Amino acid sequence: MNNLKVNSVSELDALAQKLLNEHPKARIFAFFGEMGAGKTTFIKALCSHLKVIDNVASPTFSLINEYRTDSGFLVYHFDFYRIKKFEEAFDLGYEDYFYSGAYCFIEWPELIEPLLPEDTIQVRISINESDGSRTFSF
Repeated sequence: MNNLKVNSVSELDALAQKLLNEHPKARIFAFFGEMGAGKTTFIKALCSHLKVIDNVASPTFSLINEYRTDSGFLVYHFDFYRIKKFEEAFDLGYEDYFYSGAYCFIEWPELIEPLLPEDTIQVRISINESDGSRTFSF
């Protein structure tokens, strides 16, 4: 497991590249971290590396955003913060997304953890209270 300290947003680009390079076949990434830890900001950096051409924003109210890359591939961005029980993911048709072969970036995955595929890459982001930096573990 990698534990990497990030002192500024400008360092996220290199970290995103590192994550994708270390897991070239992975498609499902689950991002754990408290509110304001930087999950969406890091997902934006990942999408930049994947050459997403759409606007990347948190799908807090829609639960899922679909993005296209410059080569036409799809990337799905989930935010399960507002679901009340993991069964709501069935209504969303999560299996169609998770097993599509497309990249799936999941915020608040702890709310649907029993549904995550075994090969999901877990990314944990913690805020270091002493200096406001973040520690990323994956």
